[in-house]
Amino acid sequence: MFIAFFLEGIGIFMLYKLGSDPVWFVILSGLVFFAWGEIYSLFPATCTDTFGSKNASCNAGILYTAKGTAALLVPYASTIEKSTGSWDMVFILAASANILAALLAIGVLKPWRRKVIAGFNDIVHKNQL
Repeated sequence: MFIAFFLEGIGIFMLYKLGSDPVWFVILSGLVFFAWGEIYSLFPATCTDTFGSKNASCNAGILYTAKGTAALLVPYASTIEKSTGSWDMVFILAASANILAALLAIGVLKPWRRKVIAGFNDIVHKNQL
């Protein structure tokens, strides 16, 4: 997830800087769209790896609901553009949010998952004795 969010953050920031050039626009848009795939691949896989497959469909539904809820921020982007007269702040905020998510994936998610999985392993080990 760190790699996906970091690539997306860098891609969005570079799109902000170089997006007026048609060649860079195509290359960087491809990079950003490539990184957006984590929603459909890494999130469900991480959720299932962490919590098991028993409730995978319910957990995937919750993840998808979170994606829909996040879509409520899209209208806010247009208000930023209208108030500033430019999309620059929207690109900077989107890039910053992705870089923050990349850092949180390493600093928070990774240690938390390790702890949760270790706790499940302890429970399974106790039940086997």
